Amino acid sequence: MNVPLWIWLAVIGFILLMLVVDLVAHRHAHVISVREAAVWSGIWVFFGVVFGIIVWRVWGAEFGQQYFAGYLIEKSLAVDNVFVWAIIFTFFAVPREYQHRVLFFGVLGALVFRGIFIAGGAVLIQNFSWILYVFAAFLLFTGIRMLFQRNEHIDPEKSRALKLFRRYVPMTDAFHGQRFLIRKNGILLATPLLAVLVLVEVTDIVFAVDSIPAIFAVTDEVFLVFTANAFAILGLRAMYFLLADLIHRFVYLKVGLALVLVWVGIKMALKIDLYYIPTPISLLVITTILTVAVVASLVKTRGQERHAPPAPAVAPFRTATEEEMADLQPVWGRRRATTAQDRRS
Repeated sequence: MNVPLWIWLAVIGFILLMLVVDLVAHRHAHVISVREAAVWSGIWVFFGVVFGIIVWRVWGAEFGQQYFAGYLIEKSLAVDNVFVWAIIFTFFAVPREYQHRVLFFGVLGALVFRGIFIAGGAVLIQNFSWILYVFAAFLLFTGIRMLFQRNEHIDPEKSRALKLFRRYVPMTDAFHGQRFLIRKNGILLATPLLAVLVLVEVTDIVFAVDSIPAIFAVTDEVFLVFTANAFAILGLRAMYFLLADLIHRFVYLKVGLALVLVWVGIKMALKIDLYYIPTPISLLVITTILTVAVVASLVKTRGQERHAPPAPAVAPFRTATEEEMADLQPVWGRRRATTAQDRRS
């Protein structure tokens, strides 16, 4: 697959442009409604599908199918990531109007880390062909473990990343709007929102360890691996606000994801020396597994209403008062000195 440099630059430029558009569209803190989330989810899926059609038309059906197989894997694994975010936001009682800002920077960081992991994975595969056996074994192990631990969930309170953050980073005990950092009495402090962002980034890195080998099982093309990841990740924020209150309904999703990881692990192991499973068959198997898992989940839980994950009895952080907000000093630079005219007024 020959991809000129200008196409790489054009795709990266488009991704950055859409991130800017999204940031401007949500520059003011507000609660994202289900309708707004559905519209944005549709927009991101539309771009992902259109890009896949372009790949199909320009580089052929085989590469188009590889892109869609990778996109489907990343999108489905992202749903599990979304549910983890919901648990984190609920545990920390993050106000809904501030959640989009955390997710924006979380997704931005995810794109950077995914790019690094993809580049590293491509270099390893190119120089050490035996690493494919390691990736295949890892996917099989991860899939089987997920199958047996499907009812276990992350406990933010026991997170090592959070404990290390609290130990080494001075932090206030209250949310101060959408700020990640504040300065109080001359001291720079992190807000709980920054701690949440760090935890979101850490969880995405953990998920990337699973998803990057999985997509390399369906395509060796770095361009397809990156773009499938990017277009799947770009819609995560909207997907979160659309699905966060429906975690309880996807009871068989973990089973479906586990089977997908096992399948791509088998596919990777076979293609090394034995047999290359055609991409259309692989795409059909992945689509069937995920469709059955989602439909079975919705049928099993039909009639259940939307509701957030269980929240702790006592919220670990509070919201700053208006007086506390007014007393904040500029994070960067110095507060303007009070003049005689100011004192008289």
